[in-house]
Amino acid sequence: MPSSTSSNQGDDQEACVLKFSDLDLKDRNLTHPSINLKAELDGITKKKYSFAKKKAFALFVKTKQIPALPFECKEKWWKCCQQLFMDPVCIHRHVATQHADEIYHQTASVLKQMPMTLSTSKSLRSAERKNLLKEYLTHSHEVSAWLPDISCFSPDQLISGQDCKEGEVLLFYCYSDLEDPHWVCAWQTALCQHLHLTGKVRIATEGINGTVGGSKLATRLYVEVMLSCPLFKDYLCKDDFKTSKGGAHCFPELRVGVFEEIVPMGISPNKISYKKSGIHLCPAEFHKEVEKFLSQASQEQSDTVLLDCRNFYESKIGRFQGCLAPDIRKFSYFPSYVDKNLELFREKRVLMYCTGGIRCERGSAYLKAQGVCKEVFQLKGGIHKYLEEFPDGFYKGKLFVFDERYALSYNSDVVSACSYCGAQWDQYKLCSTLQCRQLVLTCPSCQGQGFTACCVTCQDKGSRQASGPTQDSFKEE
Repeated sequence: MPSSTSSNQGDDQEACVLKFSDLDLKDRNLTHPSINLKAELDGITKKKYSFAKKKAFALFVKTKQIPALPFECKEKWWKCCQQLFMDPVCIHRHVATQHADEIYHQTASVLKQMPMTLSTSKSLRSAERKNLLKEYLTHSHEVSAWLPDISCFSPDQLISGQDCKEGEVLLFYCYSDLEDPHWVCAWQTALCQHLHLTGKVRIATEGINGTVGGSKLATRLYVEVMLSCPLFKDYLCKDDFKTSKGGAHCFPELRVGVFEEIVPMGISPNKISYKKSGIHLCPAEFHKEVEKFLSQASQEQSDTVLLDCRNFYESKIGRFQGCLAPDIRKFSYFPSYVDKNLELFREKRVLMYCTGGIRCERGSAYLKAQGVCKEVFQLKGGIHKYLEEFPDGFYKGKLFVFDERYALSYNSDVVSACSYCGAQWDQYKLCSTLQCRQLVLTCPSCQGQGFTACCVTCQDKGSRQASGPTQDSFKEE
């Protein structure tokens, strides 16, 4: 499956087939050589034969394409059979003469899947779409068939940049009904290992939620594979992936697992579904709503509530001006917070936000289910996307992230203080008591005096500098 190239938007309906057209090559009805393939086709399919062959040929050539070296003027190079081709005519001639069988199999595969692909129009019914995805899976249940071709890259190219500024961290989620989350888990594990990515990926019948880090080449290939996968193709777009500086070093290991929820709210998706979430607002729309809210003379009397549905240690170091920030330690406490404070939301327009948008999907659905709000809106893409467009907007302070970086900085504002002396400070440290592992805000001056614990109890146990994050301390929240 080639994933180092992306299909044109004009071929959107065929991108899925072209990216995954090798999935059914184990079908014995297709893979036996025959020079009479065209003659065996019916009249309608025969007209598509030339088109399918050109597509198959172009696909094969694209899988052999490699980036040109920076000091060369050539835009495209190809590598095949241990040979380097710098001219399209040469690579085309090589493929035509040396890989005729592969092109035949690809052509037959494209022809067989074309009717299915053309049926994946916007008018395709939900039941038909499920049957289509199931057929894709059963063509080849081996996860290796769903991995990108990295033969044209050296291991150094994939691994380099993982522990320096050239690396990258991806944050994404996708709500999509998955019939076989355990298969997706095995595929995601193999995919991340294949690309030398570390991080966390949660999978459930309701979709997938991931934060992975590695080299920019590895993360680019990962995004291309996800955008091409028929399980997520209709739900994911490039903008759904939030990026930040980092790499594989930001996570102690790779963790991929199957859970009941892709974000742990503590309520079954069967009771509160993402399908009943609030109205999505793009960053620009959300910015205007917040501006309108802050311009009101009395925010307490306003018909709008700006709600931060993150945890208290996240909102402590960064938040929107004028927001309501619940004092909760985990997102699973959010439903009980809403239940206890329904009067705060009665007959109100609620503007919700979180880090990347995923908690708002379920959180807004829960708030709507209580039936007390006028309207519920949520920031699409979360704070991540908002800060990309408005780094000096209404969000002040740092953005907390769930990895060893702890926080990302988009502006110079400091909104939190040292827990001991009250001086401006927003850089978290782990509590020095190893059994505790809570986060604490303690400035360099206080650290120098031995104040390195999160509370009096821990401080009394002795000031022992934490040796650094361990596997046991790396939790979901």
